[in-house]
Amino acid sequence: MKSPPPVDPESPAPPGTPSDCKGGRQGSKRLPWRMTLSLAYQSLGVVYGDLSTSPLYVYKAAFAEDIQHSETNEEILGVLSFVFWTLTLVPLLKYVCIVLRADDNGEGGTFALYSLLCRHARAALLPAGRGAEAGDDDQFLDMGAKKALENGNARTLVGRGGGGAAASVRRLLERHKVLQRVLLVLALVGTCMVIGDGVLTPAISVFSAVSGLELSMEKHQHKYVEVPIACIVLVCLFALQHYGTHRLGFLFAPIVIVWLLCISMIGVYNIVHWEPHVYRALSPYYMYKFLRKTQRGGWMSLGGILLCITGSEAMFADLGHFNQLSIQIAFTCMVYPSLILAYMGQAAYLCKHHIIESDYRIGFYVSVPEKIRWPVLAIAILAAVVGSQAVITGTFSMIKQCTALGCFPRVKIIHTSDKVHGQIYIPEINWILMILCLALTIGFRDTKHLGNASGLAVITVMLVTTCLMSLVIVLCWHKSIFLAFGFIMFFGTIEALYFSASLIKFREGAWVPIVLSFIFMAIMCIWHYGTIKKYEFDLQNKVSINWLLGLSPNLGIVRVCGIGLIHTELDSGIPAIFSHFVTNLPAFHQVLIFLCIKNVATPHVSPEERFLVGRIGPKEYRIYRCIVRYGYHDVHQDDQEFEKELVCSIAEFIRSGASSNKLKNGISEEAEKDEEQMSIIPSGSIRMLEEDGAAEDTIAVGSTSRGADREIVSPSPSPPVVVPRKRVRFVLPAASPRPDPGVREELQELTNAREAGMAFILGHSYVKAKNGSSFFRRLVINFCYDFLRRNSRGPNYAVTIPHASTLEVGMIYYV
Repeated sequence: MKSPPPVDPESPAPPGTPSDCKGGRQGSKRLPWRMTLSLAYQSLGVVYGDLSTSPLYVYKAAFAEDIQHSETNEEILGVLSFVFWTLTLVPLLKYVCIVLRADDNGEGGTFALYSLLCRHARAALLPAGRGAEAGDDDQFLDMGAKKALENGNARTLVGRGGGGAAASVRRLLERHKVLQRVLLVLALVGTCMVIGDGVLTPAISVFSAVSGLELSMEKHQHKYVEVPIACIVLVCLFALQHYGTHRLGFLFAPIVIVWLLCISMIGVYNIVHWEPHVYRALSPYYMYKFLRKTQRGGWMSLGGILLCITGSEAMFADLGHFNQLSIQIAFTCMVYPSLILAYMGQAAYLCKHHIIESDYRIGFYVSVPEKIRWPVLAIAILAAVVGSQAVITGTFSMIKQCTALGCFPRVKIIHTSDKVHGQIYIPEINWILMILCLALTIGFRDTKHLGNASGLAVITVMLVTTCLMSLVIVLCWHKSIFLAFGFIMFFGTIEALYFSASLIKFREGAWVPIVLSFIFMAIMCIWHYGTIKKYEFDLQNKVSINWLLGLSPNLGIVRVCGIGLIHTELDSGIPAIFSHFVTNLPAFHQVLIFLCIKNVATPHVSPEERFLVGRIGPKEYRIYRCIVRYGYHDVHQDDQEFEKELVCSIAEFIRSGASSNKLKNGISEEAEKDEEQMSIIPSGSIRMLEEDGAAEDTIAVGSTSRGADREIVSPSPSPPVVVPRKRVRFVLPAASPRPDPGVREELQELTNAREAGMAFILGHSYVKAKNGSSFFRRLVINFCYDFLRRNSRGPNYAVTIPHASTLEVGMIYYV
């Protein structure tokens, strides 16, 4: 039987295909219109909650002390003109028409752009695994994509094609480590600002919604009511997170739809009743008049106008839950027209009400007819909760991506939905967000400072997206470098204008996202640095395979019954932790498996490509290596199911004869001794059945044929004491040929080992700075990284392992 070809464990899918750059998992195939419309309906509740509640606070933030009101309408119409063109150019033109096409196999967000770029250029600074040996490339090519192998240990797949511009930019990124670090820092800055937005958006959305109470209360008394009610709503919001969005998801879309219809109808009423000619402000000429008259005050007010596009990044970040067309339909047909009508309605009302007693009169609720003010208040609070929920869930997803790629300490991740893998809950992050959110709400107590903070976080994420998108246009889409330059100049200039207006308000609240991002950035960089140093130590101190093959009974090494599962972060060679273990305890199991779990920079790895299996040494040693690859959006399997699939992949590897194939394309025999060939083992080929049984009077049974499937049944020797144990059977595919005696013997030994049990050998490494290190390195490694390691979760595979089957080996790494 022809064995599967060897592959690169770090590269689960060939890049350069249309699914890498546009279309993705869902966009690569046309969905029925009914399903697309259903997704568009659902996206209203998940994606657009934050964006749809922005009319609650935009005008109030724009007119907060920066603009002197006059008897004319130039300031009001100027703000409306800025709002209209900002909504048109950024969410509609930039995101809906351009950025949504740059998905990473259906996933969006800052890290999706980063992983997409890393697969088209060798720019990844994350630990890379051993590359694939040369194999049959044709089985991995799609739409002209080629696989380029890099000399040395780290080999990645790089999509070829495009003109000289793409090749030049790629070479520039690959040659200069500084540019690779800048690229990673850009991705981390965008991620940190998204986390900061997860703190600020619930605070400003809920507080702005509750602020409608001030219109029905006496002056200065509302401050004693708004803050407690906002805090109660926020506590309830975060306390309900563990139930998952899928339990209340069917309510989200109707709430947002009712809210959008409500603000659009109020907008139409105000336009007709107060100022029908407010449409004149749609001319960009009013922006010029506004800045000419207000000058510095008008420029500073842009920090408040910016809030009209908060939540736009969610269209791209939540792309994995929907498809490109559904998000485009929802925005262009429902969200965009409703927001424009709402802002025009507020401007029409303000044009006829120049006598303003206090700043709260600029708020949203003053333009709502008094008879429906209370129902609108209730709908607004619900819509604010929905918008906050979407941002919190997005923050959880971003943390999960960073954790999977080794850029954030491990945290407990709970999947709240069996159908939608993106719906997760992280307890530690949830309570941290709640505490920070309450602190900001109680500390600021107004939308002005909260708006300044939120605006800076939002515009920073958009600037990062613009920078990364310009590289995607050249490297992934293979477009002209002038087109990429035009993209970054046009949108970068707009966003830089808003960024400067937000940054100038540093003392008035804009310092919050900077401090939050600095804290999270420091955590990410320290964890990433410590992880890299630990990985480099493993690479430098790994033991050669010849050392393992040299172990013999003459040295006192014995083999015990069962399967020994040794986890390692290396995908080649023998980890130093194993030599440390054998030196102190000269015994290991009859079947030894070196398990390497790889989190690769791609959203999903299909089950057919998840397991890579190879053999270490001759057959009679029964030593295997298994690399299990997960994408940053994949759900890790249950421990028992994972054990079964792992053993089945080894059995399929043995049955297929993949281990007997020699390396091709001029690989020398000497290199073959040191590096084993890895092969993809598709899941589901062999099934393993486990039955409860007794070991008293069963004898060796060869292979039996039951039905259409062929079974390999293990012999169960008769011990002197009757001990209940599980009987293991491998069920081979019906059409498979009868295995030869050598394969049957190896499968038989695997079944015996599985029946005897599986032991998990876990390494606990303590990273310390070596003698002579600088003060900064000792501070980072010995204190900061060690503190994060001791207060973070263990690996996912270590949480569910039975303690009775675990053997822990400790070792100090001096880096």
